[in-house]
Parts: sequence; structure tokens; C-alpha cells
Amino acid sequence: MATRARVEGDADVRAAIAETIGRLPYGKAAQAEKAEQVLLDMDARGESVTDRLGAIKGLEALGRISKAVRPLSDEAITLLKRAAAPAAAEAATGARVRRLAIEALVGAGNPENPANWWNEIGSVVTAAATDKDAQVRRIAMRAAPPSTLLAATHDDSPIVRFEALRQLKAKNHDATCAASLEAISDRVVHVALLALDQLAICGSSTDAVAALDRAVTDLSDAGSPRGWHRAAHALAAMATASPERARAVLGQFTGSSIWQLRVYAARAAAALRSRDVLEALAADNDDNVREAAVEALSKLAGHDADTIYIAQLSRSGYQVIRAAARALAGTPARETAVPALNAALDRLVAEGRDNSHDAREAIANALRSVGVDLRVDAHGNVRGSAAATAGRTRGSAPAPANADLNADDLRRLASPRARITIRGIGVFELALFTVQAPATVLRFAHLAESGYYNGLTFHRVVPNFVIQGGSTGANEYIGDARFMRDELGLWPHVRGAAGISTRGRDTGDAQIFIDLVDNPRLDHEYTVFAQILNGIEVVDQILEGDVIERVEILP
Repeated sequence: MATRARVEGDADVRAAIAETIGRLPYGKAAQAEKAEQVLLDMDARGESVTDRLGAIKGLEALGRISKAVRPLSDEAITLLKRAAAPAAAEAATGARVRRLAIEALVGAGNPENPANWWNEIGSVVTAAATDKDAQVRRIAMRAAPPSTLLAATHDDSPIVRFEALRQLKAKNHDATCAASLEAISDRVVHVALLALDQLAICGSSTDAVAALDRAVTDLSDAGSPRGWHRAAHALAAMATASPERARAVLGQFTGSSIWQLRVYAARAAAALRSRDVLEALAADNDDNVREAAVEALSKLAGHDADTIYIAQLSRSGYQVIRAAARALAGTPARETAVPALNAALDRLVAEGRDNSHDAREAIANALRSVGVDLRVDAHGNVRGSAAATAGRTRGSAPAPANADLNADDLRRLASPRARITIRGIGVFELALFTVQAPATVLRFAHLAESGYYNGLTFHRVVPNFVIQGGSTGANEYIGDARFMRDELGLWPHVRGAAGISTRGRDTGDAQIFIDLVDNPRLDHEYTVFAQILNGIEVVDQILEGDVIERVEILP
């Protein structure tokens, strides 16, 4: 690749070569050193902004992936510092160059000697903290000193305020409680919810406990689809900050008609070590609540609660079956557990859904842990005493079926858009990348046109990272029955990119995620099949549990 880069005439190809050189898995310091030198040479010879972007992307990847083999050299750090400077703003890619450069610098630090590293990059981080690009400022927060973080809790951008608040707690700063207490009134809900979460460490503050108390007792909006979040987060924080008060109000959450509040009740009960509450929630009507209770019980009670775990194996939710099987690993109750595990395995295999793989694999592991001989058939599939397929011995998923590509659909979807309506919030549109990911776009379009996504939710919301939705069970483990192959193209995971969620190679089950910020570590790891055209402000408002009203495919 280095040889090709020296003669390649197309800047886009040179940039792809540079990024790939940075991403290769080097096992020796000499290899990483050679790769770095190639990238430095490519930057020096660069004829365009595209060349600069490629070289910086390569160095960011090299520093992140091969840091343990060989840290970036002083020469590379000097280049990154120059690229991160505000003066590096150039054309449309200037901000991306600065983001990648500051990301690489922040990630290259030596945790054993942070003072020396701050002396090296402190001036760059200080400048980045006031950069005109909000994402540059956000990344700078990860290396910023407390004084800068405190100032940034009032930044105009919520992604910067969120990161500043999070880093104050990560650095265990004395001002964390005061800053969090102020931020619970932030105009952006995601920042306010983080602030409530962080009050968990503020039990010695009467003001903080009083604020949590107000949030858990004021349930006037908790019955609305978007009104339960503050009370839920406050309860979880209260369980640590003021356990006695949390115990007093826990009942109104365990009895809520909103299953998400009961999930948070299980999390609070775990912190309170309330086994009786967890056992009751393990019999809940909703499998997401059961999963949260079982995971907490397995840590609190261990195999004393094996009868509860065994009871979960007859449920339909793959997430709770997986949690129960994991909890049964090494069980002393072999005589009752093994028949139940085998029966669950038989049932899942008979259903024939690819995406029960995680549950099947957990069952197989539980059976192995108690000495059940799992035979391997000619196809590499594991079979237990019930002769049921449990998944591959390497832990990989069953091979996904090919998408039904046809010429008519490819012509129809040559330049398509998807319009997604979120109930009670608004609409955003995606440009679908048929050239980058044809099978994925066709699968998404077919499912959308069949109404698959209508009424499903965004069940996972991680501010400053991604939102994820499209699960028929509102969780990570249940989506469309068939797995889809990864299509890892050239489009990066920048803010607004839409990808397919997976749990290993080729395990996408039509759940989608949207990048809320640039996430370079996801590049070429997850399929990108679309990019937001308009309505990113709608995406920014999405909360856990928000409903996808409908998805329309537009010509």
C-alpha cells in the first residue's frame, strides 16, 4: 500500500490507503514505526485537504489501535498539534481534521504521567476548548483541567456541557455535586438526566438529596410517554445517595404501569440489595424488567436464586433467557437446570430465528459449565443432549442469508430517501447509500415498506455517542428474525450517520443506530447505510422509549 500511495494519482484513493495503513494490526514496534513514517511522508507530500484528512485519520487510528505496541512519536505528535490548531480550519474538512487530531492527542496520553502529557498538549487542549466547532470543544473536555470544565458547563452546545459535566465526575472533582445540582435544570433533557445520575455521589449534600427527593416524588408527568425519565434517573441515584429514602418510595415505581420505570426500580433495588423486590420483579409481565431483575439477583444471591432463573427459560424474550442462562452457569442444581436448559434450547432452535443466537450460546455455555457433552455436527454446530443447535463453537453467529437483490429494486432505490417520523417530536430524513450498502438499503426499505418499524422505539439513548432502535422487544437482543451481512464501506461514522447495530460480525437484525457525534472508532466496524439530510435537531431530542411513528421510503 505504501508503494501504491507514492504513485496513486487520485486523492480519495491515497486517503483510503493512509487510513488503512493506520488501521492494520501491527504486532511489533518496528512495524508500527514504519507505518507511522509512511503516514508522515504522505502528509508531507499531500497535495490536497483530502490528503491531509487521510493522513490524520491514519495517525488517529494508528495511535488508538497500536498504542500498546508503540506510542506515536514526537514527530507525529507535533503534526497532530499543528492539525488541531484553529488555524488548521480549511475548506469543508477543516473541522474534521481538527476533531481527529485532538481525538488522537487526547487518546495518546500517558495515564502514568498525566502531568508531563499536559505540559506537552495543554496549550492545544486549551485552544480546542474554545474552538468554533462544538465537537472539537467536546473532545477537548476529555483532557481539560477542572477550571476549563467548570466554565464549559455553561457552553452554548449541550454536547460540550454534557461532556464537561461527565468529566468533572470522572476526575472526582470537588465541584461535581454543585455543578450537577445546577445542571438538573438544564434546558436540554439529556444534560439534566446526566446531572441527576451524578447526584448519586452527593449523599452528604442536603440540597442534592432534596433535589432527588423532589424528582422521585413529583410523578405528575410520569404517566406521559416522555415524562418518566427524570423520576427514573432520580430513583436510581437516590438508591446510592439516600438509601433509606429510596426504599420508602420504591413501591410506587415497582407498581408503575410504565415498564421502563419498573426497569429502573430493579436497578435501584440492586443498589439497595433488596432481594425481595428483585424476586418480585423477576415475575414481571415484561421481559425487560425480568432481565434487569435476574441480572441483579445473579450478583446479589448467586445460585440461591436458581429456581427463579430456571423459571425464566420458558419466557419468549431472548434477553431474559440469555440472562437466566448466564446466571445458571456452574449451577449446583444440575438435575433441574439441565432439562430446563435443553428444553429452552430445543424451542429456540425450532423457532429458527437467527437472532436467538445470543440466548442459544448462553444456554450452551451453561450446559458446558455443568459437564454436559456438547457434540459438534458436520456443519460446526454444537448439539447438546437434546440434539439442539446452540451456535457455533467459536461463538460466532449462524451464516446470514443473502439479501434478495434484484434489478428493479436497485433502479427504484438508486437515490432514495427515508422519512422517519418520531411520535410527538418531529421528522428527520435520511439519504440512503445504495451504492455503499446495497443489500442493507434494500433490506431496510423492504422492512420499512412492510410497516416493520412503525410503532417500535429507540430503546437505547447514549448522549454524545449513539441512539439505537428498531427492536420488536425494545432491547438489544430481539430484532428481525434473519441476520444480515455487514457491508463495510467508505462512509465514516460522522454525526448523523446511520448504521446497523450488531453483536459480532454479520449479526445485524435490522436494528439501526444514528451517530450523535463523530465516532471514528466505529469506522469500518459497522455498516453505514445512510446519512441524515435534515432534521438532526429532532434526533438530538430523542429520549429512551420514543416511538417511531412510521418510516417512509421516498423516491
